Amino acid sequence: MRFLDLPQSDADLDEHHQSLSRIDAAQEPLYAVGRSYRQGERSLLHSHRKTQLWHARRGVVVVGTSDRRWMIPPGHGLIIPAGLEHASETMSPVEMLSIYVDAQLALVERPKVVNVTTLAANLMDELVRETPPFPNPRRRELVMDLLLDEMQQLPEVPLGLPFPNDPRLADACRAFLQAPRAVASIDDWAATLAMSRRSFTRFFRAQTGVSFVTWRQQACLFASLPRLAAGHSITSVALDAGYENIAAFTTMFRRMMGTAPRQYLLSR
Repeated sequence: MRFLDLPQSDADLDEHHQSLSRIDAAQEPLYAVGRSYRQGERSLLHSHRKTQLWHARRGVVVVGTSDRRWMIPPGHGLIIPAGLEHASETMSPVEMLSIYVDAQLALVERPKVVNVTTLAANLMDELVRETPPFPNPRRRELVMDLLLDEMQQLPEVPLGLPFPNDPRLADACRAFLQAPRAVASIDDWAATLAMSRRSFTRFFRAQTGVSFVTWRQQACLFASLPRLAAGHSITSVALDAGYENIAAFTTMFRRMMGTAPRQYLLSR
């Protein structure tokens, strides 16, 4: 997933700039947009003057910067700070709601994936559904105020995946996401990069900010969620990811997501 190598035709750039201009020019403190995407659609690298809550009602999307990836599965959202350059790619057909908030009202230091509550989802639906002229401006103001308050309390989930800047290590990480192996060893990766085990572990942490084992667990979850959302069985997803049995996969999933895979899927 090379988010920064996207084709930028003149038509793409014109449409892209017009969309950004509309968002940045919006006068309301919260500006709501709803849109559907086909699988495989990619956005151009861009940033907003406003803080963005990117909510996936259906489907899975990955948002990337130069050094990190965030996955947004159904029922979740990504809060993106104003000014951060990012691009996206849909892993399946996606129904999206985006809320753009005046940066002074939603000060966010870093991107984070959040679990979108039922209340927040309903409030976003309400804002998107209404079109000017608004029949009840006071009610709309109350909806925006309540949504802004709810956004500050959305629980964060560990679906961010740091990516290294080193080209060789970045290629190895991308290859792992295409074919995750829960049992992949430090020694194998160190040998691939012609490094000692000790040098590799230090290098990997310096590049990503986490240990190799932590990154491997996050990457396995990262790679598994689109398949689960697409309807693949938990058994096939677990075995394909290199887990010896469903119990081991369930333990990892529960530790990182706070619930077992089956309960997670039912809740979505």
